[in-house]
Amino acid sequence: VQLQAFGGGSVQAGDSLRLSCVVSGRADDINAMAWWRQVPGKERTFVAGISWSTGSSYANAVKGRFIVSRVNVENAIELQMNTLKPEDTAIYYCAASRLRYIYTGTNYYDYWGQGTQVTVSS
Repeated sequence: VQLQAFGGGSVQAGDSLRLSCVVSGRADDINAMAWWRQVPGKERTFVAGISWSTGSSYANAVKGRFIVSRVNVENAIELQMNTLKPEDTAIYYCAASRLRYIYTGTNYYDYWGQGTQVTVSS
């Protein structure tokens, strides 16, 4: 199983950006996917996640600005990021879990993508 994230880039504060994550390979055991982000020198933090059966969840820092969605019935998700702020600057990673629920700990995720850079300038 491989995850590929793309869609990052450099934008101005207040702009929008959409990230996508696609799963390839045998992925019929995936039940939830999530976006994480990491700034150099800091821990990777949970951004948003979606379960195929229980809905979505967001970190407080992005609630109301970001929307996570599943692409049709594929093992693919998107992250629509609106009203971006400089503090959203990070490398964004997608991850997939065999568990049914959305967890905010990295150890609950079985597969990880390579990350895509998002830079927001003020």
